[in-house]
Amino acid sequence: MRLSARVDYALRAMSELAAANAPRTVEQLSEAQRLPNKYLEAILGELRRTGLLRSQRGPDGGYRLARPAEAISIADVIRALDGELANVRGSRPENLAYIGSAAALQEVWIALRASERAILEGVTLGPCRFG
Repeated sequence: MRLSARVDYALRAMSELAAANAPRTVEQLSEAQRLPNKYLEAILGELRRTGLLRSQRGPDGGYRLARPAEAISIADVIRALDGELANVRGSRPENLAYIGSAAALQEVWIALRASERAILEGVTLGPCRFG
């Protein structure tokens, strides 16, 4: 599995928000995780548009999670930014057709996706972490 920098940065910022008791600005999140400010701002905007974050203007403004941390899984963040969890050349494993000696590969990709889902949907931003 390969995670994009966008997903890595998003998860790091959202972990900060999950631990915060108040909204956090892009600058605060960027500093806390040593992330590029402008890039993080674009990521947070995208997460707001997908409904995972809320933003608040004003002197006490910033970003906060749109729902409780326990209700946001790592899979939710990945899907919001990068789409499906596991695909092969952009296709869902069920939609692939392998023939001959490669026919079993489809089952492998389906099993891989199921394993990824089980882990990534089971880990939330809440205090109860995987492990």
